[in-house]
Formats: sequence, structure tokens, C-alpha cells
Amino acid sequence: MRLVVIAGTIATLVSLVCTPILIRILARHGYAQAIRVSSEGEQYPDHESKVGTPSMGGLAIIVGVLAGYFMTHLLTWRPLTASGLLILYLMVGLGLVGMADDYLKIFKQRSTGLRARTKLIGQAIVAFSFAFLSVQFPNAEGLTPASTAISFIRDTSIVLPMGLFLLWVWFLITATTNGVNLTDGLDGLATGAAILSFLAYVLISIWQYGQNCAFEETTFCYATANPVDLAIISACAAGATFGFLWWNTAPARIFMGDTGSLALGGAIAGLAIFTQTELLLPLTAGLFLITTLSVIAQVGSFKLTGRRVFRMAPLHHHFEMLGWPEIQIVVRFWIIQGLCIGAGLAIFYAEWVRA
Repeated sequence: MRLVVIAGTIATLVSLVCTPILIRILARHGYAQAIRVSSEGEQYPDHESKVGTPSMGGLAIIVGVLAGYFMTHLLTWRPLTASGLLILYLMVGLGLVGMADDYLKIFKQRSTGLRARTKLIGQAIVAFSFAFLSVQFPNAEGLTPASTAISFIRDTSIVLPMGLFLLWVWFLITATTNGVNLTDGLDGLATGAAILSFLAYVLISIWQYGQNCAFEETTFCYATANPVDLAIISACAAGATFGFLWWNTAPARIFMGDTGSLALGGAIAGLAIFTQTELLLPLTAGLFLITTLSVIAQVGSFKLTGRRVFRMAPLHHHFEMLGWPEIQIVVRFWIIQGLCIGAGLAIFYAEWVRA
């Protein structure tokens, strides 16, 4: 528990200090994301006040996570683990894909950034390499960071061949990163929701450490590799995101951009895979799933019937078009995320108690 507190504190402070420095650098050079505004042919929520706000703030989050993780291990002389390093690899790799997207938005003033196909290829390269590496590097107990079995609260009996496992991990990572990306449309919305997800994985990892098969092999112990390091990395991600939220809350001084949303989504998916709670993702990342489904419903309905389900998608923009204040939407959506995570944690702990 002490390691988790140290990691979270360091990550929070680093992110809290680095974010305003990044704001000044980006603002000084006029590096701001292009904002879509309403025209005669197309209506958008009133975001003209956001014009000129720097983007690419996810850099500060990534720096905070890296600093928290490595400084905690340095201060406590704790050895690095494959699980922790692979989550960092996933975050940084997807962050670089997002950074390329932000570069086009900021420097080329192209509001759509990378072409969808190009972004998916970049995500796929990182996801497939992460998946392959995650079943290498066994620890002292012979456990690799991930297993090829599909997991719910622990591994199920459904074991995938390597090819299907690679596709499964790619799907989880791509779905989660795109969900966070779609949710990042209002000040602080995706940031606050991600914090709640990471705190959930702190609790799950700590519990799995206390009931780990490495200590006592019982019928209901958890065969999770390196659960302490997973708790540390979760705390770092929660802390760094929390430090960034100070500057990202309404009215935002900076946006995380795709640099942040892809990195955070990747970390959430990676933690679900390594904690063997993959099928619990619809709850631990509940708001991101709801947002994604709203876009799928909108696009599908329009293509099939010519009608829109919502005034605008993603879902948070629908409520903006209805006249809800931005801060009201954000807080209520945080509550929805909290309820989803509460349900997920209840299912997780209920399985162990019942066992």
C-alpha cells in the first residue's frame, strides 16, 4: 500500500507541475487544436470559447506516469517487472500515434487529424506487438503478464490460439482507446472518467496481491503476474491524470488531445488484460462504452433509415444541443461512470465471497 501511495503522489505532482509548463510552451507558439464551429449548413455546440486552447496535454500525463513508476522503483529499490514495462510500452506507443494525430490538428489545422485508416494501422502495430510480448517473460512463479485465455473475473476455460489471442487483444485495445477518444469532447469529461477506471484497477490489483496464488495456492486464489506492479502503474495513471485534471477542468486551459486519450485508453485495456478482468471492461470502462455505442447507433440509424437517434453524437454533445450546461453534463456522466465501476467492483468481489 505504501508503494501505491508513493507512486500516485509522485505522478500527481509531476503532472501538476509539467502541465502548466506545457501550456506556456504551446500557447507561446500558438499551437492550438482547430475547433469546429457552426455554419449555415452544419450545427455544432457552441465551442467558440475553446478556440486557441492548447492541445497535446497527454504528454504531461505520460511524463507523470513514467516519473511515478520509475522513481517509485528507484526510491524503494524494487525491481522492474515485465507487466509494468509493457503497460508503459502500450501507453507510450499509443501516445505517439495520438501525437502524430495531434500534430496534424495543431500544425496543419486539420480538425480531423490522421486519416482513420492510418490511425488504425498505428494502433494495430502497437496492439499486436504488445499482445505478443505479453505472453513472454515469465516471472519467478512461471506466470507471464497475460494468458491466452479469455478472462472475466479470472481466466475462463476458453483458451485462444495465438492468432485469435492477438486479434482479441487488438480488439480490446482499439475499442477502449477509441472509446476514450470519443468521450474526450468536453472539459474534464474523459479525464475524470479515466481516473475512476484507474482507481478501480488499483483496488483490483491490491486485492489480487493479497489473495495471490504465489502465497498460498488455493482453489480461489488469483494467478495474476506481478499484481503489486499493476497496482503501482494504476496509481501512477490515476495520479498523473488527476494532476492534469486541475488544468483540464472547465474552463480548460489545455486539452489532452489524442496523445492523452489513446494513451489512457491503452492503459485501461492493458490493465484489464493483465488483471484477468477483460469481460469486466464494459463496466470498468462503462462511460466509454456508452459513448461508443451512441456513435454506432447514430451512424447506423442514419445509414439505414436516414434518421438520427440523437441531436448529435457522441452522446454528451446531444445534451449540449438540448441546452444542458457543460459542467452539468460532465458531472452527471462522471456519476454514470462511477455507478458502472461500482457495479463492476461488486461483481468482482462477490465472485470471491461466494467462492
